[in-house]
Amino acid sequence: MRRVTAAPRAGATAKARGPSGAGRRKRLAISHAASAVPAVSRPASLLSSLEPMILPMIVTQISHHDLDGYGATTVAAAFAAVSRVVHVARYSDVGPVVEDELKRLRGAAASETLLMTDLGLEEPTIAFLRRFAAMNRGRAEGARHRLVVLDHHASSIDQLKRQNLEIGPDPERAGLLRADLGDPEVFVLIDEAHCATRMAYDQRALYAPETTLSDTVAADLATLIEAVEALDLWKKGEAAFAGGLALDELFWDSVSTLVPAGHPWHDRFVSDLLMAAAGRLRAGATPAELERRSGELRAGLVDGLLAGEAGDDPTLTARQRLARALARSDALFHPLSDGTLLSFGLDSGTFQRVSDQVMEAGRAKRVVNVQRAGTLSFRSIDGTALDGARAFRGGGHRDAAGGKLPNGSAHSRDDAIAQVEPVLNPPPPDLSGSPFAALKNWKG
Repeated sequence: MRRVTAAPRAGATAKARGPSGAGRRKRLAISHAASAVPAVSRPASLLSSLEPMILPMIVTQISHHDLDGYGATTVAAAFAAVSRVVHVARYSDVGPVVEDELKRLRGAAASETLLMTDLGLEEPTIAFLRRFAAMNRGRAEGARHRLVVLDHHASSIDQLKRQNLEIGPDPERAGLLRADLGDPEVFVLIDEAHCATRMAYDQRALYAPETTLSDTVAADLATLIEAVEALDLWKKGEAAFAGGLALDELFWDSVSTLVPAGHPWHDRFVSDLLMAAAGRLRAGATPAELERRSGELRAGLVDGLLAGEAGDDPTLTARQRLARALARSDALFHPLSDGTLLSFGLDSGTFQRVSDQVMEAGRAKRVVNVQRAGTLSFRSIDGTALDGARAFRGGGHRDAAGGKLPNGSAHSRDDAIAQVEPVLNPPPPDLSGSPFAALKNWKG
């Protein structure tokens, strides 16, 4: 456990709020050291909470698969040692993902923090909030988990009210709404005036210890937050909006095509890329200049990732170099019982490059990639790709074919495995219920 001093909204500039709660935002000023944090007036109810509080050591973050979601994970990683990040592309997938997390947390002996950012609160997620709070109340005092939900969608407020959850102004955090789950360790906070990236910074005391950033990192982070917020809230009149658009283009060009989600390097690569780009914007680069330098930024990060990597060939493109390293990863591929290697969510170009390297290295004769939308891509070197695709109502070539999951979609790799394994490798029939089973050992 980490002992920290709570400092809600430390380093954030004050906001002038009107009756609607949406006010004009001043330029974000990220403090570099504790001495630089301005004095903040707090209601008496909060003063008692300023005594040192305990934060769980293990932090897991679930965030949206867009620029704001990755901005929030970049901010969190700057202040906390986040153990694992799960990115969710579709709000409809949030329910199954958080239910998997709830099962895991029920069995966890020590307390942990679950941080959810920019996900939108729909009915399955709100049901999860209630089950989390009920589970947490049943745990021992020193082993209770912490749940921090940072959201900014107006629809979330409507859904919470529809599900009869009490929601009102948070007396400890000006301008924010908080849903009451009856558990002091559950923080469901909504701020329509700011994006999730900004909320992850403003509310960092809920999941991270006090941290001093270097001047350069603090300045780049402030630029990133401003640009993401201007884009995400579509503040076209702000100077940071053009930079936000450029960051968004760079993000979508890079998030899936180089280091895919699920690989240990993924979040580090994307966050480092966003911070490097923010640094260029802070130095005065125009969107066009950032676009021209984007390849250089990516190549530089790949150089760092592959430094000392056996078999790396710097004469190849960044994608070709990464394909060789990704093909050796156990994190990206799960072996099925017949030796087929299964990956999840790889974009088609990455899968093409990496699957070729996997089979060339002799790791498998057949590989299959499953997309969230439920499409399957098979590749093989022994003519069995088509056999696999036929089992999923598909077709194609003998060594390159595709099909469709029986359930229509998959929300995670485990979900994909659960659907693919029994179709490719059906279990032997259970004969115990057969009327002829009794005759098997009859000797007459």
